[in-house]
Amino acid sequence: MRASRLGGLVVLAAAVAAVSAGGAAASPTVPHGSRVVGHVYVNDNTAPVNSVAGFDRHADGSLTAMPGSPFAVGGSGTGHPDASQGSLEQSADGRYLLAVDAGSDQISVLRIQHDGSLRAVPGSPVASNGVDPVSIGVHRDLVYVANAGPGSSTGDTNYTGFRLDRGGHLRAIPDSTYVLPNDSKPGQVLFNRDGTKLAGTRIATSEIDSFTVGHGGRLTPAPGSPYLAQAFSPAQGWGQLGAEFSPTRPNQLFVSDAHTEAGGAAFPGLVSSFIDAADGTLTPVGAPVANDGGAACWVEISHDGRFLFVVNTASASISSYSIGVGGSLTFLQSTGPGQIAAGAEDARLSPDGHTLWVVEAGGNAVAGFTVHGGTLTPLASSGGPAGATPSGIVVT
Repeated sequence: MRASRLGGLVVLAAAVAAVSAGGAAASPTVPHGSRVVGHVYVNDNTAPVNSVAGFDRHADGSLTAMPGSPFAVGGSGTGHPDASQGSLEQSADGRYLLAVDAGSDQISVLRIQHDGSLRAVPGSPVASNGVDPVSIGVHRDLVYVANAGPGSSTGDTNYTGFRLDRGGHLRAIPDSTYVLPNDSKPGQVLFNRDGTKLAGTRIATSEIDSFTVGHGGRLTPAPGSPYLAQAFSPAQGWGQLGAEFSPTRPNQLFVSDAHTEAGGAAFPGLVSSFIDAADGTLTPVGAPVANDGGAACWVEISHDGRFLFVVNTASASISSYSIGVGGSLTFLQSTGPGQIAAGAEDARLSPDGHTLWVVEAGGNAVAGFTVHGGTLTPLASSGGPAGATPSGIVVT
């Protein structure tokens, strides 16, 4: 889970066993015997040199490590898990990966080669303009990073904006930094589909930031932002962590609650939904909806916007919800005991939406689940290399 670095999570990059191919475009047959249809990348968060592990994703659903993987990114990880969602993201044009280097306070940009291998862009990494970058949000050429801090001075904890040019070079946007209190511990920063809104979560203080995005890429806080989650409803949980905007309705925001009592005394799984108004004002859609798991942390939404999946780290389960037209949530079901390892973390759907990939902690692996509506069917997983503590995953 990601609440205040809860529980010493350890996640390692891994190969995954069979999953359905889902009809993705195929590339030439490889010695593995099954065609490569895409790739999986994981931010290893290694120290003193950070790296991104790359895997070929085959038509039979298996993964094999790419030649040359893991790929050095130039900065440094922390060597221990970071409590965040979105530490590894893909550029809007699909040409680059952006990785946080939390140990060196930098962001690395890696060019995705034709064969899926990675090459650092000249001039990368660049300063994150804060301390302990943990999450990246991307919309077209606009990039925002959440710096978790706390550093030695005011301003080390913040959201900061950058522009990514076609050559993969990041340039900070002047006067774009939005300073946060040092004790807030941001967990994620993200854009909605059309790039008009940006949201962020503050794990330690249980708050949600909401902004409108101007033409220059600078942020304007919504009236009343940041929103204390408990001010919406007595049933609201604490430790807001993972978040996703609906991919089909950009005014709908969904946020997980990593724990439900101050200090993390109790951990039932909760997910909240909000309507994001034109000025960024957040209005809850009813009360948060519980599931039967514990410590709801990482959120992923199906590409058609109909289903939400949340990884419950404490109970080692994934819960499925249906999403109504107005943003209401209905809990459907959770994966059973033993279907995912203890300390599960970040999750990402394949481009065709047929498979959900989850980075495991206790099992030191990446697990695959076939997706049929809101039903997840587990697939075998396999262990990964020692020495990495990944905090983000990208599937192409």
